[in-house]
Amino acid sequence: MRGDESTSRGGQAEAAEREAAKQRILAQAEAERVPVEDTTRAVPDRRWRRDQR
Repeated sequence: MRGDESTSRGGQAEAAEREAAKQRILAQAEAERVPVEDTTRAVPDRRWRRDQR
């Protein structure tokens, strides 16, 4: 039974590490996020197509 207990604790530790890593990634993504107002909308420029005909 001792092996089961250590495996369970190891699994809990891994789950805690995964959760901590997920929180770090989410925090980093939120810090690097660019607000929609700061982005520019791409406007297609088709003038070059007219010149190629």
